[in-house]
Amino acid sequence: MVSPNLTVMDYSSGTVVAAKPILRAFRDSMGRGMGGFADYENYDALGLAGLIAAGEVSAAEVLDEAIERTDAHNPTLNAVVQRCDDVARQRAAESLPDSPLAGVPFLIKDIVYQRGLPSTSGSRLFADFVPDHDAELVRRYHAAGLLLFGRTNTPEFGLTTTTEPALYGPCRNPWNLEHTTGGSSGGAGAAVAAGIVPAAHATDGGGSIRIPAACCALVGLKPTRARNPVGPDVGEGWGGMSIGHVVSRTVRDSAAFLDATHGPLQGDPYFAPAFDGSYLAACADAPGALRIALDLAPLTGVDADPACVEAARHAAALCESLGHHVQEASPDFDRRELLTATGVIVAANVAYQIDTRLTVLGRELATDDIEAATRQTLEYGRAVTGTEYVKAIQVLHRTARVVADFHQRYDLMLTPTLVSPPVPLGWLDTRDDDQSSYGERFRNFWGFTNLQNATGQPAISVPLFWTEGDLPVGVQFVGRVGADLTLLQLAAQLEQVQPWFERRPSLGGH
Repeated sequence: MVSPNLTVMDYSSGTVVAAKPILRAFRDSMGRGMGGFADYENYDALGLAGLIAAGEVSAAEVLDEAIERTDAHNPTLNAVVQRCDDVARQRAAESLPDSPLAGVPFLIKDIVYQRGLPSTSGSRLFADFVPDHDAELVRRYHAAGLLLFGRTNTPEFGLTTTTEPALYGPCRNPWNLEHTTGGSSGGAGAAVAAGIVPAAHATDGGGSIRIPAACCALVGLKPTRARNPVGPDVGEGWGGMSIGHVVSRTVRDSAAFLDATHGPLQGDPYFAPAFDGSYLAACADAPGALRIALDLAPLTGVDADPACVEAARHAAALCESLGHHVQEASPDFDRRELLTATGVIVAANVAYQIDTRLTVLGRELATDDIEAATRQTLEYGRAVTGTEYVKAIQVLHRTARVVADFHQRYDLMLTPTLVSPPVPLGWLDTRDDDQSSYGERFRNFWGFTNLQNATGQPAISVPLFWTEGDLPVGVQFVGRVGADLTLLQLAAQLEQVQPWFERRPSLGGH
């Protein structure tokens, strides 16, 4: 029998490497799956697209498998909150573009515009809002030949690190159903970890790609600011802190998706440093010996959980075994000042989004329109002055200069992705009117990812560690602005020396 690793670990070709007769024998020996394609889960997105291109399986068969897996697992996980199966099936029957990802089933986070489907941002206030056009990133996914068949669960306005919105209910982690998938791209994380799709769209304004990747044992790259477009409806998300990409099971998929989507949209206010090559083609190349700073101090001033510290030290040892130099070091900036500044920017943006919606609806805010934690954010945002907002932006820019200077001495920084392993569902309650304990609990879960949103740097979370209870613990690598490729190359090295693709959740509690 052919090892599935042959289809997912060959970075040199970027294609399926087994011969057609062997693949056919492999499929026949496995029998038929939910949708007639039993070994679907043994392939990443590039592997599936390679099978489709080779005529080994049709795009319709692959899509049917993804749909049937959604039907089977979603009642338990609550990862996918909206469906457009018929639209995707129609697209699967059409001629697909010549693309490395053509025919792959795909899911969009319920926080960006997708024509004809509700774009709720996880909020009851937007439950009936249906855009008449796609966001630019969605257009680029269509152009790559991806088959978009649904939208994934997200907390209200992407504001927290767990995915338990009042509108749709909690999303459950396939590794342990009583624990969080992380946020805010929690539905995406659960869908990919459960094998519904090999990769899914995600966004990151304070860690929301990397956090679900850490909680669900996935690869999560937050690209350099403006590497992917956020338009056309906005020029920036959260003062330039937010950007979209994917969570995936393999590094090469993350690289391939970046190839398909990167580059500015006409009129964008920011431009990432130009990259003219292929991330997929180059991510197999060794990055050379890297100077890596190990930082174990959360921004929130608490102590990281021992499991997260152990995960980071384990990653450091792996890096040293690959010839990289690791030294404990931290950039010197005012962490409390940065947290305050990012809070001002997020709150003001949320207040603008809510008040704009209320103006369109022509009414005042109702009690059950938004959750208690969001209401506090709204009140704070409404009170922010123009001067305070400008000050906050200046803090971000000043911090970015300090960190850029730090990266003159270190190529990368290594941290835990989170302050603790995935927390139980309900531990962060955004609906309770008494929010007195929420902030403290938040600080004890989140505290390593926000810096890179403020500075615009790329950062990637990779799955190299699990707790004794089999909960994933991610580690984060951070690069200089524009150094997305270096992160992908190092992640590919780590994936080779400690493969994670074969390690999968049971979808049950433990």
